[in-house]
Amino acid sequence: MDSVTEIFLKLLLLLSVHNWHTAVAGNKYNCDDQLVSALPQSSFSSSSELSSSHSPGFARLNRREGAGGWSPLVSNIYQWLQIDLGERTEITAVATQGGYGSSDWVTSYLLMFSDSGRNWKQYRQEESIWAFSGNTNADTVVYYKLQHSIKARFLRFVPLDWNPNGRIGMRIEVYGCTYRSEVVGFDGKSCLIYTFNQKLISALKDVISLKFKTMQSDGILLHREGQNGDHITLELIKGKLSLFINLGDTKTHLSNAQINITLGSLLDDQQWHSVLLEHFNNQVNFTVDKHTHHFHVKGEFNYLDLDYELSFGGIPVPGKSGTLSRRNFHGCFENIYYNGVNIIDLARRQKSQIYFVGNMSFSCLEPQMVPVTFLSSSSYLALPGTSGQDEVFISFQFRTWNKEGLLLSSKLHQASGGFLLYLSDGKVKISLHKPGKALSDITAGAELNNGQWHSVSFSAKRNRISVVVDNDVTSSAYASMPLQIYSGDAFYFGGCPSSGNISECNTSFGGFQGCMRLISIGNKAVDMISVQQNVFGNFSDLQIDLCGIIDRCLPNYCEHGGECSQSWNSFYCNCANTSYKGATCHSPIYEQSCEAYKHRGNTSGFYNIDSDGSGPLGPFLVYCNMTDTTWTIIQHNNTNLTRVKSANRENPHTVFFKYSASLDQLQATINHAEHCEQELAYHCKKSRLLDKPDGMPLSWWIGRTNETQTYWGGSLPAVQKCACGLEGSCIDPQHYCNCDADRDEWTNDTGFLSYKEHLPVTEIVITDTDRPNSEAAYKLGPLLCHGDRTFWNSASFNTEMSYLHFPTFHGELSADVSFFFKTTSSSGVFLENLGIQDFIRIELHSPSEVIFSFDVGNGPSEVTVHSLTSLNDNQWHYVKAERNIKEASLQVDQLPQKSHGAPPDGHIRLQLNSQLFVGGTASRQKGFLGCIRSLQLNGMALDLEERAKITPGVEPGCPGHCSSYGNLCHNGGKCREKYSGFSCDCTFSAYAGPFCKKEISAYFGTSTSVTYNFQEYYTLAKNSSSHASSFYADMTLNREAITFAFRTTRTPSLLLYVSSFYKEYLSIILTRNGSLQIRYKLDSHQDPDVFSVNIRSMADGQLQHVKINREEEMLFVEVNQNERMKFILSSGTEFNAIKSLTLGKILENSDVDEETMKANSQGFVGCLSSVQFNHIAPLKAALHQSSSAPVNVKGRFTESNCGTLTGADSTSSETTHSFADHSGPIDEGEPLANAIRSDSAIIGGVIAVVIFILFCITAIAIHIYKKKGIYSKNEAKGSENEDSAESALKSELSMQNTANENQKEYFF
Repeated sequence: MDSVTEIFLKLLLLLSVHNWHTAVAGNKYNCDDQLVSALPQSSFSSSSELSSSHSPGFARLNRREGAGGWSPLVSNIYQWLQIDLGERTEITAVATQGGYGSSDWVTSYLLMFSDSGRNWKQYRQEESIWAFSGNTNADTVVYYKLQHSIKARFLRFVPLDWNPNGRIGMRIEVYGCTYRSEVVGFDGKSCLIYTFNQKLISALKDVISLKFKTMQSDGILLHREGQNGDHITLELIKGKLSLFINLGDTKTHLSNAQINITLGSLLDDQQWHSVLLEHFNNQVNFTVDKHTHHFHVKGEFNYLDLDYELSFGGIPVPGKSGTLSRRNFHGCFENIYYNGVNIIDLARRQKSQIYFVGNMSFSCLEPQMVPVTFLSSSSYLALPGTSGQDEVFISFQFRTWNKEGLLLSSKLHQASGGFLLYLSDGKVKISLHKPGKALSDITAGAELNNGQWHSVSFSAKRNRISVVVDNDVTSSAYASMPLQIYSGDAFYFGGCPSSGNISECNTSFGGFQGCMRLISIGNKAVDMISVQQNVFGNFSDLQIDLCGIIDRCLPNYCEHGGECSQSWNSFYCNCANTSYKGATCHSPIYEQSCEAYKHRGNTSGFYNIDSDGSGPLGPFLVYCNMTDTTWTIIQHNNTNLTRVKSANRENPHTVFFKYSASLDQLQATINHAEHCEQELAYHCKKSRLLDKPDGMPLSWWIGRTNETQTYWGGSLPAVQKCACGLEGSCIDPQHYCNCDADRDEWTNDTGFLSYKEHLPVTEIVITDTDRPNSEAAYKLGPLLCHGDRTFWNSASFNTEMSYLHFPTFHGELSADVSFFFKTTSSSGVFLENLGIQDFIRIELHSPSEVIFSFDVGNGPSEVTVHSLTSLNDNQWHYVKAERNIKEASLQVDQLPQKSHGAPPDGHIRLQLNSQLFVGGTASRQKGFLGCIRSLQLNGMALDLEERAKITPGVEPGCPGHCSSYGNLCHNGGKCREKYSGFSCDCTFSAYAGPFCKKEISAYFGTSTSVTYNFQEYYTLAKNSSSHASSFYADMTLNREAITFAFRTTRTPSLLLYVSSFYKEYLSIILTRNGSLQIRYKLDSHQDPDVFSVNIRSMADGQLQHVKINREEEMLFVEVNQNERMKFILSSGTEFNAIKSLTLGKILENSDVDEETMKANSQGFVGCLSSVQFNHIAPLKAALHQSSSAPVNVKGRFTESNCGTLTGADSTSSETTHSFADHSGPIDEGEPLANAIRSDSAIIGGVIAVVIFILFCITAIAIHIYKKKGIYSKNEAKGSENEDSAESALKSELSMQNTANENQKEYFF
């Protein structure tokens, strides 16, 4: 076929499909004819009438005949007005009035519809709104345009509420148009086969649509299959519709051999349900009623080996003999269309494409069953029995979601007692009882609260009882009784009357909520219409002639994969294993960034981060490196140095990098970050990156945007250069990359890629290594990002009239808003967004009260949190408000969360249409004065700073973070303000790290001495004074505060010694027996004061913490944070002219007592940690400060991590890695994805592994740069799998490249 003809035919097909859609939909634009005004009197009926002049025939809109409308005999909720439209009609609107010139009108009503005048269905406006608002007077017309039209013959108005000063009175009109449909009925033993001409079928698009109704929960709707086992089946299973696509031979379609999608629920309710199946290329749209599932089919779905025939209603076996497999459909189809072809019309006209199996009719038979709905736990149905019979037989069917509920209760004749049939944990139980004694308990069935219809047959004859569930012998139970059973005179179904004789009906069980049908007593069916008309029996809170069950888990409002379960009134979400929490699994349990973890006081380690908060992306594991800058480290699966040979343009070397997060998760993290970078090292020997300047690239990399990049580490996008080309430092000035010099020796082009939009690197392609002696090697580091642009993004509101505005907030079904605020004002609105009626608002109502208010159509609602302390203290406070269809909640700081449940059947959509106001309101009333920071709506951050730059009265940024976060600076660290956040200044602290929590520890060898000279310190402090006396006076101390920790096994030992120019001193020693001694000599003419702490030997190799405070003559000593002692000095209160402080051995001549001399002979061998003397940190000065520091060090003195308590407790210390030189943060071996799968933030074992890996990295560094012989020569764990040639390559590279890394020693 030529292409023009083919295109024409495809367009024709599309047009036919389009026209068919229009036909099915009906003419929406003028389907508004008045349907009631022309109907005869006989088309009107009602539950009752007050008089002949109030009969239903007078209930026409704007008419005044009779008494001017319909009124029932009594006004209660069981009355109804019914219209028979003569045939199925499309109804698009309704209108109501009260009775003419009266005080009778209905203020609220339900609308019900039916095809047969039986088995009614309630119309729902929204997901859970049943009732229509009616009239407020007798004559005004209230008109409702229906959101979705009704196709039905019968319509029923059921008054719910009416004028309290009058009675029920109604006049009505219904609008719509004729509904054209083709119907076919199947009896469960038949099917219809449609054979089509393959020449007319295009693979461009396949569309199948139909409607069906049935009372059977199982049956085949549609089937199409081929020779190979390929098939498509649409099947009703337990009231849900399943689409099966089988791609036949699984050997050729391994990726997705079978697809099973299930939609809909409770589809066996004998109501019409629509199905639409669209297939276009590999995209399939499957729609049941209003719920659509879109999915892509992998594999050769276009080329399914399918026969050119469709069967409806069943699967004929090969040969089409009329015998059938699986369960056939029993019910009706309407308007079956296949690609615009009306199948039922073809069948009616007996066209040759149609083939029948079994019997069918072109009409829809309606089973005359009358279901009844028990609406509440106080509903009941009382039916009379025949008293005194020796045989009791009762059967019925029920469906419910509730696990518990009373199904049937009856008092036995004469014998005082009775029997109960009830649901317990989804099982049917029978209990026979006499006063004070339960005679028997038997159980049958399981999981009967699954929403399906279940049958129960109960029989009792003389002393034997039995119960059978679902006609299944395996689900039946029998028991023999020690008494004769005779029937009572009443049976109570579903519950008991609230008043009356308790003995007749047991009320100890909760009432049944659900539906019943086919109730039979003594093998005689109960006529429920007679019950409805009060001919016999009585009832309360029932709906007769409809089953009002709904599936509250359809659609599933549980987010992020939460599992939905339900009862009659509500649904519940199980959020286990989702990483989210809340009533609908909306809120993340993990922070959005490493920055947020850091400001909760967390230290370095592995953390799950959820970059988009409550958005669709899940959390993933990263390493957070909490240095002064917070680095997020995301690993990939190929961190080794990899060599490449024999690659050319025809056979390139291509490597793909898979990260521990998806590309969407990575993009969210990168967008949050202030800066990201990734080191790419390319080593080369006769291997070029570009064949000539501005020429075709020979090697390239691909990033997140899937674009080819030809710039390399340290360079900029779009310049096609390496770092040396930008700097003009390439080894051959004619080229822009070192490798392009094409030399027969190793060189490299290495650096950091830092253009965020291109990161991370996902693929590297190398082509120039196939010449003699040509070779390359590459290594890609982890993705490194720092900062969180949203965490500190803030705005200052300076006037009550000022505000920021943003686009409308869309959070129809679930909305969360979180932010920090800081103010001195007593009230103000943080945020407001209005709709026509709906709104959402969060405000500071008083200094100690935050209110979250909203309206989704059920009237205004408020959630309030009261704080015991004032919130207008100019410190940052955190607010998080969430509203979903289950509840609304409000959290302020760490105060208990407050929440309010939503009404079970109310409006659920928050519909806003105005701008979102931040810091004020649309009316410019009650504006907020202060700062708002890190404002997020449904996980998306609003850029307050950018908007504030162009808004009068609002300034970007907000100073003053230390008042809130200063407590994160520990151990004497001082909080310093920054524009975005704060930092901890550890200058006067013995600790280091971002929060001054990292212990500074050192290992002292034999005769090691560290001396800190106060003289030089004071000279600098005083700016040199000439008089020694005034000079010394500055160094007179009345008090000292000393803290340190140590670990040793040597005694005696000298821990700390402070000398003075006047032969006064302080020494802290361990005596020979390991006890701690503090020796103060504050008077050169007296012996020293000696204070001993004789707890136990402190030279046990464990870490010992010591704190010493002197205030004049009072001395306070604390050991290991629990043993506290107090001493009094006698030698004086002033420590004059202090000279120096020594740790370890005293090397200068000093006049000290004998015990101190003995301790000094050994010096100190072991670990000293976090030494602080007043505001001096001598150990830190010796290790970290410049050469100008007043510190002298002699002997072996090495920084160590010996100050951490134990290996297991090392989680409390900070494992930090300096990125000043961009050295790699964690190991270069196994990828992070495989390194850990735990959900825990930090696990001791993990940190131990990290420390081990760091040890291994150190070993590699030493091995490569040949640093010191004292290190182990073991290779890193990550390189165990490398061959010896690769190790040789590393050695070769290390000898040719200059090491410019920081060469500080690390001892572990």
